[in-house]
Amino acid sequence: MVQLTLPNNSKPKRGKVWNKPEKEGTWRQFHIYRWSPEDDSNPTIDTYFVNTDDCGPMVLDAIIWIKNTIDPTLTFRRSCREGICGSCSMNIDGTNTLACTKGLDEIKGPVKIYPLPHMDVVKDLVPDLNHFYAQHRSIEPWLQTTTPEPQKEWKQSRQDRDKLDGLYECILCACCSTSCPSYWWNSDRYLGPAALLQAYRWVADSRDEATGERLDNLEDPFRLYRCHTIMNCAKACPKGLSPAKAIAELKKKMVERKY
Repeated sequence: MVQLTLPNNSKPKRGKVWNKPEKEGTWRQFHIYRWSPEDDSNPTIDTYFVNTDDCGPMVLDAIIWIKNTIDPTLTFRRSCREGICGSCSMNIDGTNTLACTKGLDEIKGPVKIYPLPHMDVVKDLVPDLNHFYAQHRSIEPWLQTTTPEPQKEWKQSRQDRDKLDGLYECILCACCSTSCPSYWWNSDRYLGPAALLQAYRWVADSRDEATGERLDNLEDPFRLYRCHTIMNCAKACPKGLSPAKAIAELKKKMVERKY
């Protein structure tokens, strides 16, 4: 019988209660994952109380309020606050999403916030995305051509441009890849939903002339075919995209070129 052993110091423990409601207001309870590489302690789930009358309506607003008024050591990524950059991706209320687009009114009870699952943690809510970005780089996400470059731009019909809708909008937040069980267990070889959606974005681009080479790069039992159409990626994507559909199109291309 197989026995699985968790790494040392991997199980979160109950952490510190940082504050209590002190005045009238609309107070919400937050449970936030905390871990620092500076010590060997287990991760903790710290508790904070936020007066939502004093902050904006989104989860990111509340986290910023906590950092500014209660705990300046709380670490997380954020930038645009408009659902464009993907920096503030995290697991909120059990779902991978963007903190800047997740409304507090969408969550019942205490707000539970963790870093993206099944990734190494740099600190607190900051995951290590180096491997994720390296996989994106491996699919060579830029236009590749062999014909002479035109004086102005590569022209494209409206119909061909429409084929890129649902692909180019990806912001590389990693919500989809970190929601995929296949990626959890095979992330060393399986590229994952985000990278494969980006790969199909260039295969589908009528201006690109490296389709054969791109498909050759994906012809591997793991890089593409570890997708089992679980569909977690489509459910998790905060932009409403469907990486699973893009992966299916890649598999279709693989079959078509053999006949």
